[in-house]
Amino acid sequence: MKLLGSTTSPFVRRLRVFLAEQNYQFVNLDIFAEQDRQVLTENNPAQKVPALIDGEQCIYDSRVIYRYLVQKFQQPPLSWAQENLLTLIDSVNDSLVATLLLQRSNIDTMQEGLFFNLQRERIASVFQVLDGEVANGAFTEWHYPAICLWCLLDWAEFRQLAKWQHLPNLASFYQQQASRVILAETDPRYA
Repeated sequence: MKLLGSTTSPFVRRLRVFLAEQNYQFVNLDIFAEQDRQVLTENNPAQKVPALIDGEQCIYDSRVIYRYLVQKFQQPPLSWAQENLLTLIDSVNDSLVATLLLQRSNIDTMQEGLFFNLQRERIASVFQVLDGEVANGAFTEWHYPAICLWCLLDWAEFRQLAKWQHLPNLASFYQQQASRVILAETDPRYA
């Protein structure tokens, strides 16, 4: 089993953390380099990381890969409440990735405009909701949604794209989980 991805992708990192105790090969790609982009395109026509290759099967998208792995390892599926939490986390991740790509394209993401305003509004409102969900105990266990939340928070800080540290429950959750060895091993700052 091979996981194609980039060490700096929060979508890839969550799977690497989830797969920490499994036997798999991580293939780190520079998705902006021509040769690695070719490998990515051959394995995922959407040209996005991650992609999972398991024998003849190739699966795209972190959420679909997770569902595939849950079936493969005969683990219980997420509850509908957990699916909704994952949707919230993914929405912020998507907004932040779009913001980073726009910044790297020399576009001022702090300007007024429908797209930019919607991204900022989504990020702020979802972080507020997630802060409340942490307070309500939704992330007490170290399960896939908790892994995804932690990877999101760390990536937002790493890329300096969004402030969430003022939200006490998110800040506490982040600090409580930060000492996990797998999080240090997958830290994009040291890749």
